Formats: sequence, structure tokens, C-alpha cells
Amino acid sequence: MKKRMRHLMSLALVTAMVVPMAACGGGASGSASSGTSSASGSSAAASSSAASSESASEAASSASSTAAVSSGSAAAAAGDEGKVLNIEVWNNEFPNRLADHYPGFEAADPEDATKGGKIGDVTVNFILTDNQDNKYQTKLDEDLSAQADASDDDKVDLFLIEADYALKYVDADADVAMPLKDLGITDDDLSKQFQYTKDIVTDANGDIRGSSWQACSAGLIYNRAIAKEVLGSDDPDTVQQSVSDWDKFNETAGKMKDAGYKITATANDTYRVYSNNVSGPWVQDGKVVVDDNIKKWADDSKALVDAGETTTNDLWSDEWSAGFQAPGDVFCYFGPAWLINFSMGNAPDKDDDGSIAHAGGWGLVNGPQGYYWGGSWICAAQGTDNPTLAKDIILTMTTDDDVMKEIAVKDSDCVNNKTVLDALADDDSFGNAILGGQNPYKMLSEGAEKVDMSNVSPYDQGCNEEYMSAMKNYFDGNASYDEALDQFKQAVAEKYPELSE
Repeated sequence: MKKRMRHLMSLALVTAMVVPMAACGGGASGSASSGTSSASGSSAAASSSAASSESASEAASSASSTAAVSSGSAAAAAGDEGKVLNIEVWNNEFPNRLADHYPGFEAADPEDATKGGKIGDVTVNFILTDNQDNKYQTKLDEDLSAQADASDDDKVDLFLIEADYALKYVDADADVAMPLKDLGITDDDLSKQFQYTKDIVTDANGDIRGSSWQACSAGLIYNRAIAKEVLGSDDPDTVQQSVSDWDKFNETAGKMKDAGYKITATANDTYRVYSNNVSGPWVQDGKVVVDDNIKKWADDSKALVDAGETTTNDLWSDEWSAGFQAPGDVFCYFGPAWLINFSMGNAPDKDDDGSIAHAGGWGLVNGPQGYYWGGSWICAAQGTDNPTLAKDIILTMTTDDDVMKEIAVKDSDCVNNKTVLDALADDDSFGNAILGGQNPYKMLSEGAEKVDMSNVSPYDQGCNEEYMSAMKNYFDGNASYDEALDQFKQAVAEKYPELSE
């Protein structure tokens, strides 16, 4: 254990940085840069689903009847195991998912799932630490380092991780997340999941150490009213033709400006698209490498800012989300299903015209390049005294067809299950109310099949954030590109002294 935690703490130095830009689910307690800053939980997202109440009821009934057998068996088998299940989270997303979709979960407070509850005679305790200033990882590292000496009721049983720092916690030498096979979870159990969601949590020995209910392929989310005015149509095929590559996207930005609109709320909106389509990782042979596609983002963004076609506002700021309100002056945002439902869908009706989402005023297309953004993975902690219940929660919440369908229908999340998504994609009666009744699942499912995780590294979070931070000075005219690049290199050197330029 000592060897394991020494390795973990050394990896902590690799990822000790400000909170990640890309993270699925910010919730009420998430940081402003961790994903869904305005989320209020799945109950709010439910109101945005265009699926009929009858469909949701059928899904819920089916999930409850089939999964209850599994959870009932788990409770029986766990009779000799721990009586407290500690789950480390950074927001209210997973607590809401568990409360809404895990059969037999009894919430202590129906209005706040983070207050925990009961599964049978096991008390469920959510350890909630927000992501601001890397607090979540710091707290998780501290608790995992004390796991061997912790009392049964204080042991970490499950913990959630994000794509930007997943490699740290699934590392074989760190050995803090159990290989799923040690819980009795098989490759066949995970066979319907998208490959990329397994690749990111696979260690050097080929062992999978986490599982996700989400597939976070993403696209370009556009304001339908603006599309009709400027492009002549809000039909997705027509809109896609105007943004199908970066040259056409930048050309459309000029048209938007002429009509009095911004193409995006900030230059940072497009960053994930570029950074997901690089030819190599940030760090190669111990050296930081700025990929050509990252440099292209800086070049394209500088041109857009100089032309007055976008801004340098911060993601998740009030200025950034102002475009959620009707009539809106921002043509498009970039994001996956969680951004649509948790951020846009939960935007309050601040003005007389209200939220664009509540009026079904958004549409979704692929945009210039395919990409993904975020995701949450469930890991079982080494040393848990609740392995049977941990296994059942992972299986139920990430592999059960009926529960996956229920999450997709009720919460409009893009679930990590090919069978369920294919069925929903072919269902003409299914649509997303926020997207004006558009069914996004065929597009998102196809995108998830193409996600490539081969260029991720433990350094992504810090390098991405420091590059964007440095480039803001360049975009604002306060530094040349070379000066901004020097700022980036200096910041990375301070974070990761073991790396060279």
C-alpha cells in the first residue's frame, strides 16, 4: 500500500493544477470550469425530455422490475459486508443518477441526493468536494492514502473520475482503483459500451478499472432562430453545410457578424474540437509539443477575435452563458448531451423572452470536426469492504439496458450503451425538447464510435488550461504569439519541472 500511495502522490504532482476545463457534470457543487456550472440535477433535466411520459413510465417500470432482482441479490450477498458505502464525488450528478435510477435506493432528502440515503441496511454516504482549485483530487488522494488504516465505516468504496485525470487513478502501479475483473465484472458485461470509454480507464496491463454510463461525443449546438435569419433555414443538413469545416465555419462567422451576431460566445468554445484532433500527445519523450492543430486553434481564434466575431470571455462566466437567453446574440456553442441538458436546459428564464432551451430553440449538427468532451467514470476503491454492492452499482448504473434507457429517456443523457442508443436513434417518436424535437442519438452514437483516446496523457489538463490562459493575452493584444507561448512554457515548467520544452 505504501508503494501504491507513493506512486499516487507522485502522479498527483503531475495533475496538481487548477480545475479541468473538461468535465462532465458540474452540478450545484461543481467548479465553474468543470462542466455543467448551471446544473441543478437530473430532476431539472427531466423536464426537458421530449419523450412522452408514457415512454418514461415504461422505461422506469422496466428498469425497476429487472434491476431490482440484481440489487436485491446484491443486498443479500452483502449481508456480511460493510454497513456504510462511502462514495467520493465532486458534484450532484452521480448522486442524482443513483437516487433516480438505482432500484432500492432510499434518499435521505428527496430534494438533495447528495445527502445520501440507504440501500437495504447499508447507509450511502456521498463525500462531496468541489473541483475548484483541484480540491476534489486533493481530498481523494488524502482519503485513498489513508485507506489501509481506515476503519470499515470510513473506507472509500466508490469514487468518480473524469477523463482529464483518469490515467492518474487507473494507473497499475498506483493501484487505487480495483480492476473490474477483480469484482467479477467481465468483458461480456461491458460489451455494449463504446470502446473509447473503456480505453481511457484501461491500465498498462490491459485491466479495465472503471466504467461510465455516459458517451460524451459532442457537436455544434446552434440557435435555430439565428440560423433561419442568416442562413435561410434551421434544418440541420443546411446548417451543417455552413460549418462542415473550419474554412466554412470562419466564413459563416463573417455572415453572423454582418447580421449582428457572434459566431461563438468565446474563442474557448472551440478549443476542445481542435485539441481532440491532434496528431500526438502534449508530451512526447519528456518534451512538451504544441501540435499543429492546437496552433491552428490559436490562429483561427485570433482572427475571429480581431474581426469582432467572438470574444475572449471565460467559459462558464455570466457573459458566456448570456447567449442561452432569448433572443440571444450567439449563433452556436460546442458540447455533448450534458451541456445541452444540464447547462442550456437548466438556464433560468431571466428575461421576458425566457430561455432558448425552454422554447426548443436549439439544434445540433456535427460541426467542423468530430470530438468528445468530458465523462464520469465509477471506480471501486482498493480496500472497499463493500465489493458486492460496489459491483452491483457499477453493473446496474453502467451496463443494464433498462436503466440505460431510463437515463436516456428521463435525463436526455447520451448513454454508454450501443444497443439502447441504436434503438432510440431509430425511434421516430423520440426527440429532445431543447433541440426542437430533434433526435440526436444517431449522430452522437456515430461520433462515439470514432473517438480516439490514443493521444491522451496525464499532462492534458495542465497543458490545455495553461495554453488557453496564455493565448488570451495574445487574443486581447497584450502579447505576441511568441510571448504568449513563452508564458505557456514557463507555466508548464513550473507545474511539471520534469518536462523539457
